[in-house]
Amino acid sequence: MTLQRERGTDLTIFSPRASAMAHHIGDEATSMAWTRACNDLIARVCELYPQNFVGVCQLPQSPGAPLAHSVRELERCVNELGFIGCNLNPDPSGGHWTSPPLTDRHWYPLYEKMAELDVPAMVHVSSSCNPNFHATGAHYINADTTAFMQFLTSDLFRDFPTLRFVIPHGGGAIPYHWGRYRGLAQDMKRPPLGELLLNNVFFDTCVYHQPGIDLLATVIPVKNIIFGSEMVGAVRGVDPETGHNYDDTKRYIDALPLGDADKRKIFSENAARVYPRLARKLAEAAP
Repeated sequence: MTLQRERGTDLTIFSPRASAMAHHIGDEATSMAWTRACNDLIARVCELYPQNFVGVCQLPQSPGAPLAHSVRELERCVNELGFIGCNLNPDPSGGHWTSPPLTDRHWYPLYEKMAELDVPAMVHVSSSCNPNFHATGAHYINADTTAFMQFLTSDLFRDFPTLRFVIPHGGGAIPYHWGRYRGLAQDMKRPPLGELLLNNVFFDTCVYHQPGIDLLATVIPVKNIIFGSEMVGAVRGVDPETGHNYDDTKRYIDALPLGDADKRKIFSENAARVYPRLARKLAEAAP
């Protein structure tokens, strides 16, 4: 099994690699067994290297299945395995989008448990079995953008004011089209985006070129950006224009025209704020 890496502090947050979640394969029992095996393996890595890794779990989201198993698995992983968050797949069907929007009350039992445990979710789809959508080049970015638009058109955060989501890949199309979303919110008589979403929605830095990171840090407030890297990333090669790996995301943050305080927020402080159980682990590990 491969694992996706998101590094926000001295500890590395380990979550299941998105493509390996494979919620569209098999039935509810298959997904439950596979999910527990993956989460137990992550827990084992964290147990072997407690100074290096902390776990984030996948959920057994079989298409059309109720969320009861997901709620119980989240509770198990947080309370028994010491995990600090979860991955949430908005499309367990694998590219066919048969689930309700993330703002539908279908998801509320899970959100209630997330709020109770004070853990965030990264919104991340798994594989695409729809030939119209290349998994990492289209399906992932589509999902990031779709989730943000669902949040924009709802009052989810009025119902769950402490709920927190991380949207990966720099937010998909969101930073590039920020004016579009501001304008749509205005036309729909919604509050300004900063007030409506930016207390609850955050973006990682899995963007594979300097201009993209520059745009992200220009459009999105620094307080909403969390350092993320991938192992192995969606693009595994070396950029011939720079001589560095495309997915070497740290060097892009290093090159941002930001002060040390802002870079410290991106590299560590924001992650500790969005993942409070991570902050507690760091405090416990401090000499």
